Amino acid sequence: MKTVYLGMTGDIIHPGIINILQEAVKLGEVTVGLLTDSAIAAHKRLPFLTYEQRKQVVENLKGVSRIVPQDDWSYVPNLRQLRPNYIIHGDDWKNGSYSKIRDEVFACMKEIGGEVVEVPYTKGINSTALTENLKQL
Repeated sequence: MKTVYLGMTGDIIHPGIINILQEAVKLGEVTVGLLTDSAIAAHKRLPFLTYEQRKQVVENLKGVSRIVPQDDWSYVPNLRQLRPNYIIHGDDWKNGSYSKIRDEVFACMKEIGGEVVEVPYTKGINSTALTENLKQL
């Protein structure tokens, strides 16, 4: 069976996350790299939920086969270790601060013989916007 890596924070589960997970399942067995608090803290606000709480939520999502901690903002350490056939990500990482990580992922997957699958970004839904809306409420 083919293996698929999907990195996520898992703090706010929204339709965009479900969409990408559904696409991942079509490719094979899904391993979620769940970002640890320390991996997240250097780049954005700390999650609302603890790592263990987020893990409990994500492991109960349909299609998730296993969860591994992602201790780094970069996917590369986990990709090198797990050597998945695919990594799946929203195409929103083509620009901005994520584009460097995207370049590193493409290089790593080429090195290990895997493939990067980009899913069209679910318009209007992301955890940052949801957090801002929450603050306004």
